[in-house]
Amino acid sequence: MARTDKKVGYSPTGKLDDVTPDMAASGAEAALQLIEGRWKLVIIFHLFGSGVLRFSELERAIPAVSQKMLIQQLRELERDGIVARTAYPQVPPKVEYSLTEWGKLMCPALDALLEWGAARPVQDNVNLKVGGA
Repeated sequence: MARTDKKVGYSPTGKLDDVTPDMAASGAEAALQLIEGRWKLVIIFHLFGSGVLRFSELERAIPAVSQKMLIQQLRELERDGIVARTAYPQVPPKVEYSLTEWGKLMCPALDALLEWGAARPVQDNVNLKVGGA
């Protein structure tokens, strides 16, 4: 058995000895499904940095995203319990978004992912274009 459980400490049962590669892969897949989407990580990082943002502030912070896509991604993040939406009954409407306590728990994992990406060894003569040869 691969000993990835010692590195990541993943065990849904709380016992490190009974983790299988399939269990670890399933857990990782489930976690990645929560944050998959073109704009979800961008939204999450903006909320990490700012705490609370109004919808219009998110629009300005991510100019390449359409309003429709931003709404869709925020709704999915809210549905999954990562983002909290607070609507104020006023005219014009005021809606604020923030990370839930559970969403904030992603911070160390995303920091580790950033560090891992930054530590990538430089490779000579390698074409790294996405989808290209």
